[in-house]
Formats: sequence, structure tokens, C-alpha cells
Amino acid sequence: SFLFFGLAVQAQNYQLHSVYIYSFIRYVQWPPGESSSDFVIGVLGDSPLIPHLQKMAEVKKAGNRTIVIKKFNSVSEVADSEIVFMSKESGNQLQGLLSKLKGQSTMIITEEEGMGKEGSNINFVIRNGKLAFELNRAAMDRADLKVSTELSRLAIII
Repeated sequence: SFLFFGLAVQAQNYQLHSVYIYSFIRYVQWPPGESSSDFVIGVLGDSPLIPHLQKMAEVKKAGNRTIVIKKFNSVSEVADSEIVFMSKESGNQLQGLLSKLKGQSTMIITEEEGMGKEGSNINFVIRNGKLAFELNRAAMDRADLKVSTELSRLAIII
């Protein structure tokens, strides 16, 4: 039963991840651009987060834009995304993804200890048994993403 409980907590965490990600969409400002196009959230690698993001995308919008979820199997496939979520399994590809997206306004979200310091914009971590997130201000500035004060107050700033 411990295994089952662990899986249930993990599933619940990924549902919470999708809630946080929607908050990031609402409290981060991307540079003005093609606002009539879809708002794309890419997921690099296999992740239990995908169905939660798909459910969220069915009922929520990014402003007036439709949210679309795309799965990428490798860094070379990543394209035209406002957000890229890196699964734990793909974490070793962070430097490649950072190189590929250099100069673009793409938010990179990771979920492994130390990834925020390595350059992701937001990194999910567990603190005191609860899901929290690190916010890398320098990475946000490089991507020309403006973070609201409300979001900054909730974050672990690195």
C-alpha cells in the first residue's frame, strides 16, 4: 500500500504542477508578438504531467489564446513554444535546450534539484513535503519574460 500511496501523491503533484503552470501563464508577461496564434506548452520527454496539461488546456486560455500541448521526444524537435517543460528523464538535456532556445522568449520549466541554478526559468522542488518552485531571475531576464510581484512572492528566488 505504500507504493500505491506514493503513486497517488505523485499523480496529485502533477495535477498541482498543471495548476502552477497555468498560474505562470497568468502572472508572467511574454513580449508582444503573434497573440492570435496558439499558446504552446511543449513537454520534452515522457511525463505524467501531459494528461493534466491537456485537461487544463481544454478549459483554460492564455488570455484570448488557445493553449496547445505538444510532446517533444528530443531537443531537436522543440520549436515554437512559449513554455517547455522538461521531464526528469530529459533533465540531462538542459544545456542543449538552453542553447537551442537562446534569444527566444521561451520559459523552461524543470523538476529536478539544481536545475534552476543550471539555467531553467522555473524549477519545481519539494520543500517540507510540499511542492514549491524556484524562480531564476537572470534566466527570466535573458528570455525577456516579466514576472509579476505576486508570482515572485510565492517563489524561491535564485
